Formats: sequence, C-alpha cells, structure tokens
Amino acid sequence: MKLENMFKKTKISSRGQSHGFGRSIRPEVPEGLLRKCNKCGGAIIAEDVKAGYYICPKCGGYFRVHAYRRIQMLIDEGTFEEWDKELVGENPMHYRGYNEKLAAAREKTNLREAVVTGKGKINGIETVIGVCDGRFLMASMGWAVGEKITRAVERATEEKLPVILYACSGGARMQEGITSLMQMAKTSAALKRHSDAGLLYISVLTEPTTGGVTASFAMLGDVILAEPGALIGFAGPRVIEQTIRQKLPKGFQRAEFLEEHGFVDAIVKREEQRSVLTQILKLHGYGETEKTAQFSKSGLGTDDPDRNSETSEILTHPHLSAWERVQLSRRLDRPSGSDYIREMFTDFIEFHGDRNYGDDQAVIGGIARFHGMPVTVIAQEKGTSTKENIKRNFGMPMPEGYRKALRLMKQAEKFGRPVICFVDTPGAFCGIEAEERGQGEAIAKNLWEMAGLTVPVLSIVIGEGGSGGALALAAGDEVWMLENSVYSILSPEGFASILWKDSSKAHEAAEVMKLTAADLYRREIIEQIIPEPEGFCQDNLTQVTERLEPQIECFLQTYTQLSKEELLDRRYQRFRKF
Repeated sequence: MKLENMFKKTKISSRGQSHGFGRSIRPEVPEGLLRKCNKCGGAIIAEDVKAGYYICPKCGGYFRVHAYRRIQMLIDEGTFEEWDKELVGENPMHYRGYNEKLAAAREKTNLREAVVTGKGKINGIETVIGVCDGRFLMASMGWAVGEKITRAVERATEEKLPVILYACSGGARMQEGITSLMQMAKTSAALKRHSDAGLLYISVLTEPTTGGVTASFAMLGDVILAEPGALIGFAGPRVIEQTIRQKLPKGFQRAEFLEEHGFVDAIVKREEQRSVLTQILKLHGYGETEKTAQFSKSGLGTDDPDRNSETSEILTHPHLSAWERVQLSRRLDRPSGSDYIREMFTDFIEFHGDRNYGDDQAVIGGIARFHGMPVTVIAQEKGTSTKENIKRNFGMPMPEGYRKALRLMKQAEKFGRPVICFVDTPGAFCGIEAEERGQGEAIAKNLWEMAGLTVPVLSIVIGEGGSGGALALAAGDEVWMLENSVYSILSPEGFASILWKDSSKAHEAAEVMKLTAADLYRREIIEQIIPEPEGFCQDNLTQVTERLEPQIECFLQTYTQLSKEELLDRRYQRFRKF
C-alpha cells in the first residue's frame, strides 16, 4: 500500500482502548511528511516534491521555490558567493506597521530581504545570479530589493559577467511609495549599462511576476524564459476583471499566453533550466576558450572567378521552363526552413516573439552552432503538410514575423554573431490584420536596419522568394538560390493579373519575369546557385546540405575577417549597383 493511501483512513476504532476514553483516534502524520498541492488539492509526499524539482507528481503543478533552494538547484556546489546579504531597507514613508511587517518576514523566512544576489558557476560558467523569494512580502520590490539587484548588475558589468535574474514578485512595494517606484527606473538603467557593455542578461519569469517588476527588470532580458503556467502581467487579473467588469479568458496572463503574444522567448521546464541556461551561456561565448570555430579551407569561395561561365554548367536540370521551376518551388514535399536548421546546425534554441504583439509561426529563428560557430538562424516556414501549412499561414509572414526576425538580427549584432536566413515565402501576408499592424513599415524597417548590421548576413532562397516579403530577409551581404527556387517582384499569377488582367497566363508571366536562379545569376542579382538532385525532397536533402555547408563555411571565413566599415561598404555597393 502506498504511503499516502495509509493516511486516507479517517478513523480507527478505540473502544476499550485509548486510555478508556472510548473515542476514535486519527493517525498522526509526521510533521512535514505530506503537503497539499494548491492546484489539484491532492496529498503528496514532501520528499517526492523536493526530489522532483518542487513539481506536483499528480497534476504537474509548480510549487514556488525558496531563493536558496533555487540557487542550490542551479549553481555548482560550493561556488556561490552571496553579495549584500545584510543590506536592508528603511521605512521612507513612516508607514504604520511596516517595520513590524519587515521584522515578521525576516523571522519567518530567515531572509533579510526579498531577493538573494551573488556570483556562482553553472556547469563551470561564472555568472551573476539574483533570485526573488515570494515568502518575503510577496517579493515586492522596495529600495533594498532594487538596490541589491542594481549592485549585482553593476558588479557584473565591472567583472564582464552575464546576469541571470529569477523574477517572482507582486510588484512595487506599496509601503515605500515613490521610493519603490524609482527602483523600476534604477534597475532598468543598470541593465542598460550592462547591455551597452555587450553583456548577456537572461530573465527567468516564475509564478507570479506582476506589477512594477514586470514593467522593469523582468522584461528586459536579451533572452526571456518562463516556467510553464507562470502568472505574468502588469495589472493583476483581479484588478483587470474589476476594471473591465468581465470574466477573463482561460490561460490569460499565463506563460503560454505571453509566448503566443510575443513577449517570452521560450517556456522551459524547471528540470531543464540548468542545461538550457548552460547552453545559452555557451552560445554567447561564456565558458569557452574560443568564440568562433576555426574553419577548414574547404569550399569553393564566394568570389568565384568563373561566375560569368554558362549557368547551364551549374544546373542539374538546365532545360526546365520557368513555370516548371515555379511549380517545383511550391511542392508540398520540398524541404522547409526547419529541415535545413535540423540538418546543418547543432544546439539550436528557438526564440519566440517580437516583444511587441505576437509570435508569428511563419518565421522561426533562434541561436545555434554552424560547425562550432555561434550563429543566428532565421527561416520563413511553410510546413510540409496541410495542417502545418495552416499553422504557418502558408509561409506568409505577418508584421510580427518580420519584427521577430529583426529583433533576432539586432541581438546577433550585439553579440557579434553572423546571421543566416532561409527565404521561402509566396509573399508577406495580404490582409486587414497585417495592414492594421503595419506590414509595410515592418518590411521597410528590416531593410533599413539590415543595411547597417555590423555582422555578416547570408540569405538563401530555398523555395519561393516572393516580393518584399522575401526581400525583408534577403537584404544581406550575399543571396544564394537553390536551382529550382524562384525570386521575383510578386507571384506569376499576380504579375499576369496586374499587367494583363488575366491570372490564367501565369505560366507566360513566369517566362517574362526572369525569376529563376539562372536568370538572376546571369544578371548578378544573386551570387550562387546550389544544384538540386532529381526529385528533391526531405529524403535527399543531405545531397543539398552537403553542397551548402562548405559554401557557408567559406562565406563565414571571408566575411568575418572584414572590418565593420568594409562589411557595410561592401553591402551598400552590392545594392547600389542595381
């Protein structure tokens, strides 16, 4: 019989026993043996919860974790050095009873304040860490909390260390009034200096992260992670419901809601956080002796002396018509962007959202390694089934997709990572929602910012390259095309409809538009053509990636050696010649 079932027995008969009192007795449960899950209400064994990362074994609900226990779960044993342990705040407003509340919280939690900060190692990587503890006045941010976080960030900046902050808070501490409000600005300013120094900040959002903490340090990470189901929001759900006087939808303000709406990079299970944090730190150059791979001399080079040779020598199928290539570029079983990521990159971590409105499924992106070198990889994604097509909006990005891509490019620039884009879209989504959210502005902003990115950018058209929707990811240093991909001002159907008022003449339009890789290579619009095998699909993708990899390696060798000035001038001249 399981231990917890033993305690479901509510009575034991004791007539003639129990010292003659003639009444039933209940078994005594050893103190601390059982806990009650505040989500499912089930009785669970405390030791099982501790051993299972403080997760309910019955419903999967997350218990809140004490600050020191969280540090123990993350930091290598014996490496944590606590900072400012004795720092405490005052009572700036002379709020009645506040001193007594602080004293009671200190006695109950054995903490001096609601956050623990210090330095330690995660799998050998030195990092500054701060963890909020919800037991202390709901981890509200008063002066002492803001001061400890600010000092930790300042010291991280001086020592050139990354920062990891675990947020858990009810918001600004009301009893300290405007002084508490100023901690939002102070912590944010310290993080700005840390960012300007080119250093990494990872924010991890736990249950709950609300109010002034959400509106300051919690949402300013280069990378923002969240625990599953965590409550995250500025105004609490009760306040919102009372203000708008209507019931909120299920899952509102939960971590999954935040990810869907573009504000969280990834939701990471508690048991995976140590390994994920390690991976992110390493991909940003921490804990490694070299930040870039030493590439071999394989590859043909990007400055091909025979680039004016007959393109028929490059193509596997030189006699296909333009319309036939259009049809091949649209095949459902043609490899998609995610296929290339899986095949050619290692350690890929997908980052979600534009930090503004949403997470567009038509664009995927994140950080990975290419032959050991950290890179940012971005792909327009159609999917390879009808269900996937619908989920990915058939590869037609919304404004938030382009803004997500740009956010990842700017992040790559900060940390000196090259950017590799896989282009495959019929075009940017055409619809009311896209126009309402600024489709044209989003594409234009990408072109503007890409012109000035100080890291190499390579774009590879792997399927359809439709109009400005494709150009928004193809305004880099070089553009390559697969043999049967196409790249044009718009679709052949659209071209025929606009100029000839007859979309049925799409096959004729394809010939007129000069949209094939061979056409564009001859006109020096693109730099390379990658041959395709017969019947190109996921099954023979490696025949393409084996050709691509040495070429990408050579591109990175060439462009990472350029100064920023040389890189920007070369990119400008590439487009200036058109």
